[in-house]
Amino acid sequence: MEKMEFIISSEQQSERMDKVLSTVNEEWSRSQVQQWIKDGLVIVNGQPVKGNYKCKLNDQVTVSIPAPEPLDVLPEEMDLDIYYEDSDVLVVNKPRGMVVHPAPGHLSGTLVNGLMAHCTDLSGINGILRPGIVHRIDKDTSGLLMVAKNDMAHESLVDQLVNKTVVRKYKALVHGVIPHDKGTIDAPIGRDKHDRQSMTVTDENSKEAVTHFQVLERFNNYTFVECRLETGRTHQIRVHMKYIGFPLVGDPKYGPKKTINLDGQALHAGLLGFVHPRSKEYLEFEAPLPTIFKELLQKL
Repeated sequence: MEKMEFIISSEQQSERMDKVLSTVNEEWSRSQVQQWIKDGLVIVNGQPVKGNYKCKLNDQVTVSIPAPEPLDVLPEEMDLDIYYEDSDVLVVNKPRGMVVHPAPGHLSGTLVNGLMAHCTDLSGINGILRPGIVHRIDKDTSGLLMVAKNDMAHESLVDQLVNKTVVRKYKALVHGVIPHDKGTIDAPIGRDKHDRQSMTVTDENSKEAVTHFQVLERFNNYTFVECRLETGRTHQIRVHMKYIGFPLVGDPKYGPKKTINLDGQALHAGLLGFVHPRSKEYLEFEAPLPTIFKELLQKL
């Protein structure tokens, strides 16, 4: 059982313990930490506490993190849209509405289930729930993903992401008419302390986030843009475009209440470029907009 220790800061004092713990690590859910507290795995100044315990400045907190229960992730035959494949890497065009990898309580129907049926050789670096997965796109975002088929390829592709040499361009439709033709949004992103399920631009517990955008076409009240990611934070384009006042059309989390109903945001990962881990050749792939996105642009 892994242990984690930390001291309550001035920002955390007077907050409930279960709320504080759910912001310490983005992988921990509120219900999960509440169960740990019930099980006596959270100790404050040497004593177990309840979930509604109000934190005090300089409280010493020790969390005993139980080992995750083993989960069965099974292969599922799927009609995957594969753009490239060799013995090291695979590039797949993920449809809207598909989750990239399984999570507790959601173990089937994901891209990983389909990949496991398609090929048996996926890198093991990210464990049983995320074999081969180097980067993710949101459930309702369509587009290209690179997948590692062995650990050498995985490490190479992650290094390229860290060094910001992977080319990732997205097409998006946003609310409002952007007056300038291009711009760069350089604003750190972290978890929203008022809503753990959302990300926001913040200086607290955040990471650097940079998005470059270019206007492709303007409509009445909408703008069609291309966004190039320099970093890859959770919900980065959705958070950044909202931050500058042009939220994505159809976005249920960050968009306005009155938006076009698309069952998800109008966002497509259309272009992906990287250096092949073995041959060192630069590879680039482009996937067309999904039909629902194209039809929306034609209507506008």
